[in-house]
Amino acid sequence: MRVSLRRIILVIVCLLVLAALVVAFLPEPIPIDLLDVTRGPLSVTVDEEGVTRIRERYVVSAPLAGRLRRIDLDPGDSVEAVTTAVAIIEPTDPQLLDARARAEAEARVLASEAAVSQSEAKLGEARSSFDFAENDLAKIRDAFERGASSPRELDEKAVLRRNAMESYRAAQFAADIARYELELARSALLHTTPRTDPDAPVGESAVRFPILAPISGRVLRVFQESVAVVAPGTPLLEIGDPADLELVIDVLSTDAVRILPGAEVIIEHWGGDEPLAGRVRLVEPSAFTKISALGVEEQRVNVIADFVTPIAERPTLGDGYRVEGRIVTWDAEDVVRVPTAALFREDGAWAVYVVEAGRATLRTIEVGKHNGLIAEVREGLAADEQVIAHPSDRVTDGIKVIERE
Repeated sequence: MRVSLRRIILVIVCLLVLAALVVAFLPEPIPIDLLDVTRGPLSVTVDEEGVTRIRERYVVSAPLAGRLRRIDLDPGDSVEAVTTAVAIIEPTDPQLLDARARAEAEARVLASEAAVSQSEAKLGEARSSFDFAENDLAKIRDAFERGASSPRELDEKAVLRRNAMESYRAAQFAADIARYELELARSALLHTTPRTDPDAPVGESAVRFPILAPISGRVLRVFQESVAVVAPGTPLLEIGDPADLELVIDVLSTDAVRILPGAEVIIEHWGGDEPLAGRVRLVEPSAFTKISALGVEEQRVNVIADFVTPIAERPTLGDGYRVEGRIVTWDAEDVVRVPTAALFREDGAWAVYVVEAGRATLRTIEVGKHNGLIAEVREGLAADEQVIAHPSDRVTDGIKVIERE
């Protein structure tokens, strides 16, 4: 009996030692970082830098040769169309008043009259296109309310109507500018005949030609501030409306093919606390070559976007300001999402390691759209599962893992 008890104790001790050796040589769980698989909205965007610019800017040039008086306007000063004299030109010699100068002024009047007629014809054409687009949108809206049209058709007609409206506005600006040019030409013709002014101060010419502001807005730049003799066509100053801004974003041509007019634009890092909203109006049809910071030639395309956010929420944003734009090329409201940090290629397919009962399980999945950080999962994963972030070579199928603290 005493011998049997000793044997039992010896066997138990041996088993305990064996178990301790087995436990000691068992591989320890590999520490990992876990990421959650979630369900929610997903957007794919093209992220690039852009600059703001005034939609309609006008360079006031000298309509005839003469002596330019000092321009007292500074950048930021307000001007009124056909009211504010932005510059004054005086004759330098009788050549300004001879028959040749008068004939040239008359020719400018005829050319300006022709430009007015041309701009009015284009304005009528733009108005017809706008009326047609507006009527077409109304028809599609009625059909949509009856269930006979799709939301995409309604959005397309809305974009066409918006483009037609912008074209009509541009034609109105062009017609206004043509009429202002005609007024300038006629005013120059009036001043090509000498006249005397007995009240003029000694040393000053009695003949003066005031150059009136062609549009209402603010002075952007003054090219020639001091007194000088100028030739016809010499730029004097630039005028525009800082409140009428648009956004120019240059993107890679491979990204431009995925951007359509009407796409949403999220404008960030413009200096305000909240991002601004915009919408693509035009993707320019021609690309240009640009050298990147790494010295690589890139083909890039300008994307023109309009601000949707009211000016009251961006009153200090001006011309030529740097911003960052995120152009939405695809979005969905409810998809299964996985961080791209968990994805890797396995036999030509996308795969992840899913954590199940403390072990890593290799699983092949089907990935859809992705934005660089988050990817859409079409098949292979469910929401609320957890995957391993940046799995190392130590992580294999079935190995024990533990979340890193």
